[in-house]
Amino acid sequence: MTNEPRSDIGTPTPDELREQVERTRDELGQTVEALAAKADVKAQTKERATAVKEQVAEKTAVVTDQIRAKAQQAAQVVKGRTPEPVLDRAAQASGLVVQATTRAGRLAADKTPGPVLDKAGRAATAARAHRKPLLAVGVALVVLLLVRRGRGRR
Repeated sequence: MTNEPRSDIGTPTPDELREQVERTRDELGQTVEALAAKADVKAQTKERATAVKEQVAEKTAVVTDQIRAKAQQAAQVVKGRTPEPVLDRAAQASGLVVQATTRAGRLAADKTPGPVLDKAGRAATAARAHRKPLLAVGVALVVLLLVRRGRGRR
């Protein structure tokens, strides 16, 4: 065999055959990789779960912002409709409640056994660590109650 160019008959040269074999190997390798990726259900599930998780996080952020805005609007409406003397009395009452709560808390702490205080401390720490979700739930509850109350009057 010689390394001469093709003859008029169309027989490929050994170099051309090597190139064809190499191209075919590359194409076959790519095909095998594509098939392996399609067969890897675990990886596909993981990718889909990640995508869904990101979508949920985005939607949660949007809904949380909407709830926060509605709660602020509701608070402004209530404050705008409340007379000044009532606001003053509410502030005074709030101060009295804070003082009474502080006294009651001290009394309860003095009379509560140590293990119960430890558990309560751990619960408070957990609540502080998850402050945002707890606030979002609280705001959602307040908005729900306000909406129900408003519909009940109609």
